[in-house]
Amino acid sequence: TICSMDEHIVREDIFHILRLISSKPELTQRDLSGSLGISLGKTNYLLKELAKKGLLKAKNFTRRGGKIKKVKYILTKKGLEERIRLTWYFLKRKEKEYLELKKEAEMAEKIPVFTGIIEQNKLK
Repeated sequence: TICSMDEHIVREDIFHILRLISSKPELTQRDLSGSLGISLGKTNYLLKELAKKGLLKAKNFTRRGGKIKKVKYILTKKGLEERIRLTWYFLKRKEKEYLELKKEAEMAEKIPVFTGIIEQNKLK
């Protein structure tokens, strides 16, 4: 399917959240937000949506004065499967970008350099 630029950005954010949570489940929303370079509000929204979709669970609440202070995020089996799917997607996308750049570089090598000829004609 063809995705808009916004969909690619959200997909990348989700991929990075899943990747970070699987490697460091103790990260707070603020930590995730800082690592991803997105707002705390967007991080909160994405985490809630991922939990609704069953991709992650929030565990180990630490409460102080009736407020939740610490939440540990854990990938579910479905979340791990999504992370694998997104990893494959990004690898394919990067491979396509690499092949396009390689083709551009090969084409650039075939273009003769006329700099010397242009400079000589300016002098005449």
